[in-house]
Amino acid sequence: MCQLLGMNANTPTDVMFSFTGFATRAEEHKDGFGIAFFEGAGVRLLVDAQSARSSPVAEMVRRFPIHSQNIIAHIRKATQGQVTLANTHPFVRELWGRYWVFAHNGDLKGFAPRLHGAFRPVGETDSERAFCWLMQELAKAHASVPTIAELTATLRELAPVPAAHGTFNFMLGNGQALWAHCSTHLHHIVRQHPFARASLQDEDVTVDFAAHTSASDRVAVIVTEPLTKDEAWTKFAAGELRVFVDGALLGA
Repeated sequence: MCQLLGMNANTPTDVMFSFTGFATRAEEHKDGFGIAFFEGAGVRLLVDAQSARSSPVAEMVRRFPIHSQNIIAHIRKATQGQVTLANTHPFVRELWGRYWVFAHNGDLKGFAPRLHGAFRPVGETDSERAFCWLMQELAKAHASVPTIAELTATLRELAPVPAAHGTFNFMLGNGQALWAHCSTHLHHIVRQHPFARASLQDEDVTVDFAAHTSASDRVAVIVTEPLTKDEAWTKFAAGELRVFVDGALLGA
């Protein structure tokens, strides 16, 4: 299956430490990678059908740290659809005059909803089909721009529908908030003052976050499996949806 990485912060932050460890896992997840950075109302989307271990696009991401408050990344191990750019996550759509970014880890069998609005898949994946359905149903449920709380309530109602067809770990962001839903494996951590040192699980890399942050900074990182070996990650429960705003877990 694929792997997911998300970051939500209260100040523009680079994700290179986490992305370095995350990309290492592309040895087993070699069917493409992508990363989306929100910048105000815009989205910088970088995708490649090559592995993040060998992709020149991934190398560019490593060498050109982009600061953002909301980031979603994905490394793909194909279960449905060919290894092509059109099938590479994250996917992007517009709704209510704002970009939405989605990435999925899992396999949905027989999920073939009727898509009758403006949201249609370009590629062949179950993931993009599920994203289009979520966007369609959100648009149907709200006549005008809803609040984050209203969106969260609607997503909690919608997520079990595709999840009934298989594994539905996903991340969804609109630049204001990041939603993460777990079927099987997701973990998160919130880094804030007092910041400490952390070492990657998959690479011999250690960072002292105190040297790169201020006391007011707060960053939430969400990932399929923990990236560091010396931090306390919180595991999601099966079927749980969490929402992060300004680097904090809402409702915590």
